[in-house]
Amino acid sequence: MTWPRRTLGRSTVTLGALSLGGAPLAGLGAPVDAEAARRTVDAAWEAGIRGFDTAPHYGLGLSEQRLGAALAERPRADWTLSTKVGRLLVPTDGGPAAGHDGAHGFPGVPATHRRVWDFSADGVRRSLESSLERLGLDRADLVLLHDPDDHERQALTEAYPALERLRAEGTVGAIGVGMNQSAMPARFVRDTDIDAVLLAGRYTLLDQDGLTELLPLAAERGVAVVIGGVFNSGLLADPRPGASYDYRPAPAPLVRRALRIQEIAGRHGVPLRAAALRFPLGHPAVASVLVGARSAAEVRDAVAMFRHPIPDGLWEELRAEGLLPAHVPVPSRGEAAPG
Repeated sequence: MTWPRRTLGRSTVTLGALSLGGAPLAGLGAPVDAEAARRTVDAAWEAGIRGFDTAPHYGLGLSEQRLGAALAERPRADWTLSTKVGRLLVPTDGGPAAGHDGAHGFPGVPATHRRVWDFSADGVRRSLESSLERLGLDRADLVLLHDPDDHERQALTEAYPALERLRAEGTVGAIGVGMNQSAMPARFVRDTDIDAVLLAGRYTLLDQDGLTELLPLAAERGVAVVIGGVFNSGLLADPRPGASYDYRPAPAPLVRRALRIQEIAGRHGVPLRAAALRFPLGHPAVASVLVGARSAAEVRDAVAMFRHPIPDGLWEELRAEGLLPAHVPVPSRGEAAPG
């Protein structure tokens, strides 16, 4: 069974409520071999997941290569692929002997290339051409400007118009921006004609910054929002001292807050992971939740957690305890997620 899909903006591109993030397929945090990556994608497909996200940044193109190979024999009209632009991969002189890509979070990947920021129109086209070659595709369903935090002007005046032209040409189905902050994506929603935003870590049980401006604006303008980082890089998956929050050791107050949410969820028979995965879909602008996985077992766990019934009383108690603001929308009717 596949998941019901929602359309991204005014495009014809669709996404199901749960999508697979491709960074772990390239060994984010720890190496993942090719066979394990393939089994991960196979498990997602078997579970009905049809949305897949990747980027050149993820393992210096390795995620794109592995994802493209795993999807090659699947009917092309049945799945949605998103990749990103903004970083060009430039060959290094040292080749594989130059070390590994651990500084960027992919320790098992030989540093055969280096990343070069480029949000120029030419850079966007070159990046996408290289991505399509690695993926083995002639078009991408969704292309996102990737982390233009320090390149806002060029992203708006050069990269975005280039994506708009690629969309008009049909090489790209939908366009948008993917970031770990909400302020700049809100500007893109307000000032451009993007179809989607990938917002990582800023609309979770611990951080609702995206609700300040981005999510209401996206709902008003019909822009779809995909939520990544629902576990805030670990704390909402396994809350404990020493857990990671946004890729750093979690501050003690946040650990205590996560443990308290876990305690309340447990009283309602809900694993914390299930509540964290389902929470973003309470907002009408959110089209999909993006979850990374490095094994078939992690995919199966994520799907089980996503489908876990959540009683309305859980959200009500979190509000009553001050762990969720009263104005934050939550999923309704205590039913298992579709799919």
